Amino acid sequence: MSNHQHEEHGHGHDHGGHDSHDHSDDIEPALQTLIWKQIDFESIRTLNESESDQGAKVIEKTWPQRLNPEPFLESDADEQLLIFIPFTGVVKLHSILIRSSAESSAPKTLKLFINRDDLDFSAAAELQPTQSLELSQTSEIQDLPVKRALFGNTYNINLFVEDNYGEDVTRIFWIGFKGDFMSLSREPVEVLYEKAANPKDHAVIQGVGDQASQGTRHGM
Repeated sequence: MSNHQHEEHGHGHDHGGHDSHDHSDDIEPALQTLIWKQIDFESIRTLNESESDQGAKVIEKTWPQRLNPEPFLESDADEQLLIFIPFTGVVKLHSILIRSSAESSAPKTLKLFINRDDLDFSAAAELQPTQSLELSQTSEIQDLPVKRALFGNTYNINLFVEDNYGEDVTRIFWIGFKGDFMSLSREPVEVLYEKAANPKDHAVIQGVGDQASQGTRHGM
């Protein structure tokens, strides 16, 4: 289906939806392992997004916002997407969380590449991924475990949506990550009892905040 003539920008569509309320027993486990504040939001890049910054905006959604129908990411020239997400330190990745839909615009094959900042669609199609995942056609949040031995030293990750369930474009409503995080220059941030605690480190481990980081990004 892909013609690989990806454009930088295009059009967007409104897609309605209904918010669902959160349950406290759903939130607490996520806060313990959710990687969110440790994402370098300003450096996220998304290729073939229909509007600039869509990819970053769905990743910037907090855990309480994960069921919100907007903003959403929609592909442009065809169904493929390539999203580059850098972290502010080293992540031992456990799983990828994704919410799409039960429609034919749902992503199907998701290929993961770690620690590369030079991927384009041609390279992603030819290279061996770190891992390939098969996604379901559902509006439920999918928690997709990765092979931890391969993702124990992750500085950045590329998500390559290779195809979907038949529609010309792909839509994704939320992307999240679970894992353990280590600062590039300090002890693991889980160490709360250190006497000379760095306030910046403590800000990293307070779970999911209510405000997304702001910044300027580029959709390529």
